[in-house]
Amino acid sequence: MPDIKKCNSLQEVREEIDIIDEQLVDLISKRSRLIRQAAAFKESVDDVKAQDRIDDIMQRVRKKAIELNINPNMISELFKIMIDEMVETEISEFRNGGNF
Repeated sequence: MPDIKKCNSLQEVREEIDIIDEQLVDLISKRSRLIRQAAAFKESVDDVKAQDRIDDIMQRVRKKAIELNINPNMISELFKIMIDEMVETEISEFRNGGNF
């Protein structure tokens, strides 16, 4: 985990947070584009929903949150929202035959 910059003012802290927020949105966008690609490899809506995969992801991110001393419940909630939305997108992609 990279070290966090030592800021000298509230403004500097906010600027650093803004940079991280943009990076988070970029990463979520990349994840979403990969999810759309995944639809091409699935054979049914049940394959798209992939509950076993979701369970694995949730366990992994909760474990990582605990390692980083972040509230695992907060991380779980964030990932639940993100995954639920992306599953819906992937279902749409699957039903449209990859023409999202």
